[in-house]
Amino acid sequence: MQDFVHLHVHSQYSVLDGQASIPKLVDKAIADGMRGMALTDHGNMMGCKEFFNYVSKVRGKGKDAVCKLEEKLQKLNAGDYEPDATEAGMPVEEITRKAEAELQKQTRIANFMPILGCEMYVARRGDKSLRSGKIDHSGWHLIVLAKNEKGYHNLIKLVSRSWVDGFYMRPRTDPSDLKKYHEGLIVSSACLGGEVAQKIMKSTPEEVDKTILWYKEVFGDDYYLELMRHEVKNPAIRANRDTYPLQKEVNKKLKEAIYKVSRIKCGIGPYEPPKADAAHGAPNLEDTLRTMQTMGVTIQIEDK
Repeated sequence: MQDFVHLHVHSQYSVLDGQASIPKLVDKAIADGMRGMALTDHGNMMGCKEFFNYVSKVRGKGKDAVCKLEEKLQKLNAGDYEPDATEAGMPVEEITRKAEAELQKQTRIANFMPILGCEMYVARRGDKSLRSGKIDHSGWHLIVLAKNEKGYHNLIKLVSRSWVDGFYMRPRTDPSDLKKYHEGLIVSSACLGGEVAQKIMKSTPEEVDKTILWYKEVFGDDYYLELMRHEVKNPAIRANRDTYPLQKEVNKKLKEAIYKVSRIKCGIGPYEPPKADAAHGAPNLEDTLRTMQTMGVTIQIEDK
């Protein structure tokens, strides 16, 4: 499969939003050849210890296997290896080829990276102390990932404060805390419940630009924008069939916003839409990505 690391994952610790156990998620990621995986449960980090411990256990077994395979290959190359019962009659070249393939697999397992994170709720009115009516019951979704030890400590502070100071139906953070504890964190704009996506659907292009620029100013190159395409084609699968059309519409507007904001950020103007895709008339994704890369705007595409 294409090299891919899943950065937006919910486990059974996301109450009513996730069903998979952490061991099964990790095993699946490894089986699919991923080099790592993030855990981003809704509003909490309760699964992080189990996640880290299980990955450590799996990595330990992988490291043991790597040592044994390296020793085996050394003996094969030196001509000192004696085949076991399962390898009886097998040419040395075939034994070597299989050992090298297994070494590659076990090395990937030994280096599998657990990325600790959380899908946080950001207070919609910009202040987690406000508690008045439905608008404050939840918040904009935001993926927050720890990229180092400092980020891990800051993530703990953000999540803890969201429960202690910001809880109102949901644990909520706010822009003030995000700015205060931004160091060592990677954030992305999340799903259709994220602030950028919601403003694309319900607000003005100016508000979308303002939101993207604020996060870019605070997090710099550690701010990413998510484009999701979760199409369910099998009619036997129970799924929300309204999500994919909305994602397509938001993605179209998001690509336009990316191009526009990148020009504003670099002082390039006025805005000119990117060339259209011949089949659909939407901005061409490759051109948009190329523009972002040269102008300092980054993106994370999540595509199932």
